[in-house]
Amino acid sequence: MAALDVAPGPDRPDAAALGAAFAAGTTTPLEVAQEALRLMDEREPVVNAMWVRDPVEDVLGRAEAATRRWAEGRQLGPLDGVPVTIKENVARAGVPMPAGCAGVEPVVPDVDSPVARRVDGAGMVVLGSTVMPDWGMLSSGVSSLHGITRSPLDPSWTTGGSSSGAGASVAAGYAPLAVGTDIGGSIRLPGTWLGLATLKPSAGRIPLHAPYLGRVAGPMATTAADCAAFMAVLSGPDPLDWTSLPGQDLDWTSVGTGTDVAGLRVGVWTTAGYGVEPEPEVAAAVREAADALADAGAEVVEVGPWLTQAHLDGVNQFWQARSWADFARLSPERQERVLPYVADWVRAASGLGGTEVVDAYHAFGRVQADTVAAWDALGLDVMVSPVAPCAAFPAEQPMPYPDGGRGMWHINFTMPWNMTGQPAGTVPWGAMPDGRPVGVQVVGRAFDDLGVLRVMDRLERR
Repeated sequence: MAALDVAPGPDRPDAAALGAAFAAGTTTPLEVAQEALRLMDEREPVVNAMWVRDPVEDVLGRAEAATRRWAEGRQLGPLDGVPVTIKENVARAGVPMPAGCAGVEPVVPDVDSPVARRVDGAGMVVLGSTVMPDWGMLSSGVSSLHGITRSPLDPSWTTGGSSSGAGASVAAGYAPLAVGTDIGGSIRLPGTWLGLATLKPSAGRIPLHAPYLGRVAGPMATTAADCAAFMAVLSGPDPLDWTSLPGQDLDWTSVGTGTDVAGLRVGVWTTAGYGVEPEPEVAAAVREAADALADAGAEVVEVGPWLTQAHLDGVNQFWQARSWADFARLSPERQERVLPYVADWVRAASGLGGTEVVDAYHAFGRVQADTVAAWDALGLDVMVSPVAPCAAFPAEQPMPYPDGGRGMWHINFTMPWNMTGQPAGTVPWGAMPDGRPVGVQVVGRAFDDLGVLRVMDRLERR
């Protein structure tokens, strides 16, 4: 399969550029929506990013309303009229939520999630809901329900997952912004493999309709500034999510105006000590990013391993037990429809006893405690690391290391921050010799989402 023409340009503008164009009257939300619909018609047969495409009349109706608001000077904000997609596990009233799995009876929510309500309230033009792999437990675009989602950069490459369709919708130029979710790397892995800027925000920063330990929703975009602009829409408390953070007066507009990193204490972490160690090109990209921050006045210090394989194995075992509970409730006929790789993975937990499941659950707390202790001992403001040990793998492959029990070994650099709740983003940095993108992860202190985005922005300006 040949690569699609998705280079940044007239058909792949960022959200900030669209807002400026709407204000200047050089284009309209209606024209942008029409182009988005055309691109989806053209590219979806290959990319396969969309689970539900909203009716054309609904998309154009939202865009026409936004066009009128801009023309009359009563726009709802800088993202009014900007196209957006929303991952299928983020509730939208009336849109089925099958979690990427052909074996389940989809939940059909009767109300919008806080995320969907806020997107609508900002006047954004929702194009539809994007696909994901079975139960979100794969780092690829392979789904028993949806088939294979492919990278718009090269259809032979994976998108990453589980926010596979969300990332692909941005990389393909359908929308400059997408909502993904992340429980162990599901926003950031597509970020690195599709060349995107993304943010796994602080736990509770964006309210969820179904809170769960480690899970967050967050923005996927092409620039840190666009991530920040989207955070201004999505963040803030909501009574539906009892874990949501109290409201804070955060200046999201400060991202994109230039960031002084002088004096920041930056840790550089390239040896995980567990899982799979990064390929040389991936580690080199992180070193280059750290050097760029050092050249700009940051104090860079080395970070060694602090977690072990037992930490990751415990987290993996608990996730298996959780998914086994869902799988075991399905009829034998429905179990047969689940992706075989995922079915085999969950069956590994079928013989666990209650004590073993509780012990696995305690791995979450051990990761959290040991990670916070390591961070505090170093006195870090920011850390840079690989996002994943490798670049994009074949699109048909469910995981980068699918054999030998190594299914989750590639989330060694991303998983700790879901446990601690610290913000972590991805910034595109370089490429492998064959052109596959390589990103760098930027991790911040607890609740310092702005700090992460500002450092990401500084790296983008290298």
